[in-house]
Amino acid sequence: MRPLNPRLSRLKPYPFERLRLWLADVTPNPALPPINLSIGEPKHPTPPLILEAFAAGAAGLAHYPTTIGTPALREAIGGWLARRHGLAAIDAATQVLPVLGSREALFAFAQTVVDGSRAGATVVMPNPCYQIYEGAALLSGAEPYCVNVDAARGFAPAWSEVPDDVWARTQLVYVCSPDNPTGRVTTQAEWQLLFDLSDRHGFVIAADECYSEVYFDEARPPLGALGAAHAAGRHTFPRLVTFGSLSKRSNAPGLRSGYVAGDAALVKAFLLYRTYHGSAMSPAVAAASVAAWQDEAHVRANRAQYAAKFAALQPRLAAVLPAAMPDAAFYLWAPTPIDDTVFARRLVAEQAVTVLPGSYFGRDAHGANPGRGYVRIALVASLDECTQAIERIVALARTL
Repeated sequence: MRPLNPRLSRLKPYPFERLRLWLADVTPNPALPPINLSIGEPKHPTPPLILEAFAAGAAGLAHYPTTIGTPALREAIGGWLARRHGLAAIDAATQVLPVLGSREALFAFAQTVVDGSRAGATVVMPNPCYQIYEGAALLSGAEPYCVNVDAARGFAPAWSEVPDDVWARTQLVYVCSPDNPTGRVTTQAEWQLLFDLSDRHGFVIAADECYSEVYFDEARPPLGALGAAHAAGRHTFPRLVTFGSLSKRSNAPGLRSGYVAGDAALVKAFLLYRTYHGSAMSPAVAAASVAAWQDEAHVRANRAQYAAKFAALQPRLAAVLPAAMPDAAFYLWAPTPIDDTVFARRLVAEQAVTVLPGSYFGRDAHGANPGRGYVRIALVASLDECTQAIERIVALARTL
């Protein structure tokens, strides 16, 4: 066999593969219908307006799409970003780029901006976090540096504790807000700290905001990176890009549609990379995306369903496992009375409910794995199914 890219050997198994192997010899309680709350895949129906626009756009399949996307799509995304984040302006032609979902873009962006030939090339990321950040860092030739969340501070990453010599060699920082798995939203003061550090050391900030439209108070949308930059007077978004998606916002994970927006120079470089990467959006997907970005009624209805689930179920769970109400997103980050992997295993065997162990999200860093002792519960199913699952989780927890 010919040699493979040696960096591939440094990739760790994906959390869901680890969970599958961990549960391979476990028989779920046959007396109960199985409920899977381990995967953050929206289960609410995709809105008809998106399906109709997708069908209408199918005529475009007779033509090759362009990587930069149609002007209509870029303008729909740019208009939504300006409205959502209170921006004075955003140039859809130079500061917005459609992508095939935020996952591929978050990975590919590191390949664009990281110079792995530089000694000590580093990518900084929160811990625990979405594993794509780590894989992107490793395959770009950089070393990941984990910034542990601080449970005592409401799961805020300890950005201020990163040594100056680490910042000096950092080329890229991933920030997830609202955060996966904790649901915490980054504050203006934290963004300002990162902006100041970026000015001092020259690193790029990649803001993963795929959960930004799942929140619980219509009067208090989560602060986004572009909004924070605008409030700080950084109107051209220097060294900042943000990533968003229709997967959670519009219940369309199979559409694979999202955006990258921010610093025009970075967007231009990313476009160059993507023209070789082969990531052009289907015309049908583009048509459906325009319809989705231009409509907020379905998004508000989606939020109402999540708000109802969290209002009913978070207090019930917190009475036994003190899981705090998240700022946003659709996860409960629940502490476990026993090892999180053992808890997840027993939950399947005794209650036929699947959740994801928090230690699978985290990495051992600075003497701890901050995901250990938690499970992530994705309230993505119907209210009835989520209610059954929470009742079963509570039942198990009461026996421990």
